[in-house]
Amino acid sequence: MPSSAKILLIEDDAETCAEIAGALGERGYAVQDQATGTGGLDAARHGQFDLLIVDRMLPELDGLAVIETLRAEQVRTPVLVLSALSAVDDRIRGLKAGGDDYLTKPFAIGELAARIEALLRRPVETRATALHVGPLSLDLIDRKARRGERVIDLLPREFKLLEYLMRRPDQVVTRDMMLEDVWNYRFLPQTNLVDVHIGKLRRKIDAPGETPLIRGVRGAGFVLVSGTEDSRPPADR
Repeated sequence: MPSSAKILLIEDDAETCAEIAGALGERGYAVQDQATGTGGLDAARHGQFDLLIVDRMLPELDGLAVIETLRAEQVRTPVLVLSALSAVDDRIRGLKAGGDDYLTKPFAIGELAARIEALLRRPVETRATALHVGPLSLDLIDRKARRGERVIDLLPREFKLLEYLMRRPDQVVTRDMMLEDVWNYRFLPQTNLVDVHIGKLRRKIDAPGETPLIRGVRGAGFVLVSGTEDSRPPADR
């Protein structure tokens, strides 16, 4: 079934732009294109888009600068970064700037379409500047976390992990989901990385004597509960 999603394509190469826009148009997407970083930034600020496709190297304003500016302004529209730079460090820069995915040139249109579909399937994140789940609050501007009146000191990755859980309260979140969405691992390696970070986060969120909010769900993953009623899947502390 064709998609009606609106996509902003910021790409300065006319041939590449025409190829992508044509292929996505055939798949039902409404594509608007911009050839410069400044033009793309302005369009992204004022348009209502479901997805942004941003080339890494752009005239007037670099693609990563476009993304960083939008994220600083709390624009949370998913971003797919396109680049001829394929080194690991370049991909890391793209993701750290606020990109949600990174695709190196040259690429097959089928892979581009699959990446777009995956990004559009992700839950739409609110543009609110604060999140609240039960006694937990998360200030997305000042990067502060609290449980009631208690301030919780979180490392950047812990903050991102807690934000991910708080956007999905009472929902079982699998390890694979967190590896892909929080760590941007596409190949989903066999690792205890999630468990280690969840363990550290739990010790900070659930202090001794407090009702556990982050719970393990046996054979599935983890859940952040929003209340005290135990009407959720059986948990494995």
